[in-house]
Amino acid sequence: MMRALCVLVACLAATLSAPSARALNTREVDDGEDRFDLVELDLAHDRLELHWQDDAGKALASIEGLRTWGRAHDRELLFAANAGIYDREFKPLGLYVEEGVTRRALNAAKPRGTSGNFSLQPNGVFYVDRAGNAGVMTTERWQQRAPDARIASQSGPMLVIDGEVNAAFDAESQSEKIRSGVCAPSPRRVVFAVSETPVTFHRFASLLRDEAGCRDALFLDGTLSQLWTQQTGYVGAPAMMLKPYVGMFAVFGDRAAKSGD
Repeated sequence: MMRALCVLVACLAATLSAPSARALNTREVDDGEDRFDLVELDLAHDRLELHWQDDAGKALASIEGLRTWGRAHDRELLFAANAGIYDREFKPLGLYVEEGVTRRALNAAKPRGTSGNFSLQPNGVFYVDRAGNAGVMTTERWQQRAPDARIASQSGPMLVIDGEVNAAFDAESQSEKIRSGVCAPSPRRVVFAVSETPVTFHRFASLLRDEAGCRDALFLDGTLSQLWTQQTGYVGAPAMMLKPYVGMFAVFGDRAAKSGD
């Protein structure tokens, strides 16, 4: 009896200390024409983080760079994704909040003409607040009442707004690219998505609304976008299309706990 109890306690302790990979849910959506990969996080188990630079202030630049940084801190990377659009100086183009510190201010400019996807209106912000609740809101709403964010990344355009595909998207558009996005169907549930095949904005937004249950969703980037998990490896853009990343979303586990040290 005592031996059985000791075994039970040991198993429970191992479960509690192990990385929370079980909370990462990955799935592929393939309708015979387009393929999409979705990664769902349960924030009750997975602590979503945002990373840009290493301890010396040098850009991590890639998911592999992020994984190397994690290993140097005895942390095992479980999930990663590029976090949004950046400028020519390799700095986030809009709001960037990392562990409660605002490193780039909200960008509320509405430039005329062609100035990239960030300027397509409305753009918005994905965030996780200090209470552990996630959400997506337009930049205008953020200006009116900004949450107390632990992490936040501004990008654009909004893909889905109050349950509707962004009205600026043309369902008949011929502009197809690899695209990535994020939403929070509920405060503790976050879904990241990337297309494996080039798709239009309207098609991608419809996927997030209909397959992921997003009432508000934000475009992260296109062409160079990838998601990475321990289970799937890299999905999204092929390696030849990649460029250095700036901000990256990440979920880590404890390497020491995983190895039993």
